[in-house]
Amino acid sequence: MPLRLESLLHELAAPLSLGLVGGASGLAREIEGPDLNRPGLALSGFLDYFPAERLQILGKTEVTFWRTLPAKLRRERLQTIVGELKPAGFIVSHGVEPPPDLVEACEKAGVAVLATPMPTTKFVSELTLFLEERLAPSATIHGSLVDVFGVGILLLGESGVGKSECALALLDKGHRLCADDVVEVRRTPEKQILGTGVRALKYHMEIRGLGIVDVQSLFGARAVRERKLVELVVQLAPWDPAKRYDRTGLEEQTYALLDILLPMHELPVKSGRNMAVLVEVAAMNFRLGAMGIHPAERLNEQILKGLRLAGEAAAPAADPAPKPKPPSHAAARRRRHEER
Repeated sequence: MPLRLESLLHELAAPLSLGLVGGASGLAREIEGPDLNRPGLALSGFLDYFPAERLQILGKTEVTFWRTLPAKLRRERLQTIVGELKPAGFIVSHGVEPPPDLVEACEKAGVAVLATPMPTTKFVSELTLFLEERLAPSATIHGSLVDVFGVGILLLGESGVGKSECALALLDKGHRLCADDVVEVRRTPEKQILGTGVRALKYHMEIRGLGIVDVQSLFGARAVRERKLVELVVQLAPWDPAKRYDRTGLEEQTYALLDILLPMHELPVKSGRNMAVLVEVAAMNFRLGAMGIHPAERLNEQILKGLRLAGEAAAPAADPAPKPKPPSHAAARRRRHEER
């Protein structure tokens, strides 16, 4: 979803030392893509293909060039670039003082001007990463996200099935919690799913009968993490005696999340089943699969090979080809007579 410049300024004020210089009314503008633009060509007068929907980054080179232009020419170009095209906003980097005429034109046109002391290249890199993450397709899911043996597992299931209890048991075994109850997921440019918790509920869990517990206070900093790539989905469901469950592991199930298919296991919940152990085994099996080791397929191949060998051994031996009979004495005398 689009990101307002006001939100960008609020979130990056501390990490990227971003501040407002002018054009405060332009903070209501929205950014829809992560791409940035350095408008050197536009400042020189070439305005074909000018991407006005992007943030415009002015570094030391662009500002120095701008100051070499005559005042009349600068006013004309500001009228076109700022007054008519109205870009999403300007950011002056490298600690360079923003040109006063640019700030004045942006104030009139309602275009925000921001500034940062960071070097241009580093700032562009950091801002691009931030925008790619914030503007990626996202969704909010009811579930729990845990890190089990380094594998990001999303626990799903209907309310009351035991997702939080399973996550709590995994924490007790030394694994880590990323989010419980509400998980925010985003699709990264590398077509992966990144999950994180909601800030208001950060590292808190609701356990029926106990209430709200603070995981970080109970288990320490080692038991939590800020975000995690979702690599495996585990669907918890009440045990249904009439339902057929996968018993071999040869049936691959997937779960579509933000148009990306993730491997999935459906684990039936029943009294006496240790769900935390089953989730651990699912994580270890996933890691084996990532290394090219698939126990179910290997066992299946061994069984099929054994059946083929047994079938070949049980097949009746084919009758040997009849040996040619030796020629009779009469035939031999007749052949010697013909040879003479």
